[in-house]
Amino acid sequence: MIAVSTGKISFKEQMLQAREDAIIHTVNRLLAEKGFDAMTVDEVAAAVGIAKASLYKHFPSKEDLAAAAMVRALERATSYLASLSDDQAAIDKLREVVRWTLQVKLAGEMPSLPSQNSSLRSTLLSNRQYMDGLMALSDRLGGWIGQAQEAGHLNRHLPPIAVLYTLYARACDPVVEFLKVGGQHSDEDIMRLVLTSCFDGLSAR
Repeated sequence: MIAVSTGKISFKEQMLQAREDAIIHTVNRLLAEKGFDAMTVDEVAAAVGIAKASLYKHFPSKEDLAAAAMVRALERATSYLASLSDDQAAIDKLREVVRWTLQVKLAGEMPSLPSQNSSLRSTLLSNRQYMDGLMALSDRLGGWIGQAQEAGHLNRHLPPIAVLYTLYARACDPVVEFLKVGGQHSDEDIMRLVLTSCFDGLSAR
């Protein structure tokens, strides 16, 4: 007789998944608060409430922990992009994406990774989920950038890849922290100021 899968997840698998979700959530928070270099595997294990050895059963290295957090962040971003209406103009969708990114960052939920780290870079490049998610996200945003340039809403002389990286950079924009620490602007003010400088520039109109 051929066994037929019921599609049900065993209790043990549910517990393992819950633990893994808790680990990734903790890593995401620590990466947002402290960054990759300052985060340690020991504090991740302590925050989750498990032994370091148990943590390594899920993720064999600190780099793998960061990669898992980035995969989750990409999944979250992809889900948000999918929620945007097809009826919106491309420039409006790009603005909404940047605004959402700033909201996540201001809420302390945007993982922060170093721009240069060979071991982490190697781990990310070899992570299929991360690379597939990044390419899918970039392709969709790239399509909107091209449409916005054709419509005259973005500078047509700028290479689309430069525009894409400029938008990605808002996820780690230090201006957000500077304005937040200054205490003179609300989160809504900060998002408006960054969106204005990002899309409208600094020159007088």
